[in-house]
Amino acid sequence: MDSAEDLEGFGVAVVHEDGHWKVKALDQACLTSLRTAEQELRGLRSQGALFGLLDVDDEFFVVLRPSPSGTRMLLSDATMAVDYDIAADVLEALDIEVPDIDPDDLDDVEPWEEGDLGVLSDLGLPEPMMAVITAETDLYPDEQLGMIAQRLGFTSELSAVMDRLPR
Repeated sequence: MDSAEDLEGFGVAVVHEDGHWKVKALDQACLTSLRTAEQELRGLRSQGALFGLLDVDDEFFVVLRPSPSGTRMLLSDATMAVDYDIAADVLEALDIEVPDIDPDDLDDVEPWEEGDLGVLSDLGLPEPMMAVITAETDLYPDEQLGMIAQRLGFTSELSAVMDRLPR
């Protein structure tokens, strides 16, 4: 259903290595496929902490943190699995069923997150703070991801990459 050309948003890889943050844009195809996003992140091979942030169609975000034992992930709005393949992929990877919601009723359903709220806790974003960020449903996903960047200390690095992205 989803085509990368039809989606707004962005994906970035974030690396914390030697006390410094680095942010790199991911291919737009990462917004349509969990497998593609994981493969691109795993291909970066970093000695430090590595994770991906995806803003999909300005509707929801995904945090991915690949490791040898599997990928930890957080989906900001599980209701989006009704309309977006990557959200459905995340729920499937988490062994959670796609919500049985009529697509016409999505605007009337309160969103909820699924996955690992503690995915970035070892880097300085504790689970309760991530819960607050995902609960800010009045904000756009890029604003929520900006809150993550601010809390962890890579706001300027994220902004520099965002300024170079086509919009």
